[in-house]
Amino acid sequence: MINKVLFSHNKDDYITPDWLIEDLKKEFDIKLDVCTTKDNPLNIPQFFWYPEWDGIDGCAEWQTWSFCNPPYSTDTKWFHDYIYANPRCEVRFLKGRLKFKDTKNSAPFPSMVVIFR
Repeated sequence: MINKVLFSHNKDDYITPDWLIEDLKKEFDIKLDVCTTKDNPLNIPQFFWYPEWDGIDGCAEWQTWSFCNPPYSTDTKWFHDYIYANPRCEVRFLKGRLKFKDTKNSAPFPSMVVIFR
């Protein structure tokens, strides 16, 4: 029973905390949120809605620094296929557990920021 609770989630569209978005916006000139909801948490003019639109299929239009908080159920296979062995990726592990906006508890797993160069 404990494992079922620890490895479950209620939804895929958790909203990134403001402090993390602001830190990333200071470092990178983010103009596009490629995996967002209608509330557009980055407050930027260009964005793709998720899941109505597919930001990945539109990646040919990514002409700027882009932000993506992928669906929470994304599996580790994706990490190994696209990030782990990619020399153009920089991985930054965040200390502690993120507390997503509009949630009571912190995430049950650690989080990371991946920069695709």
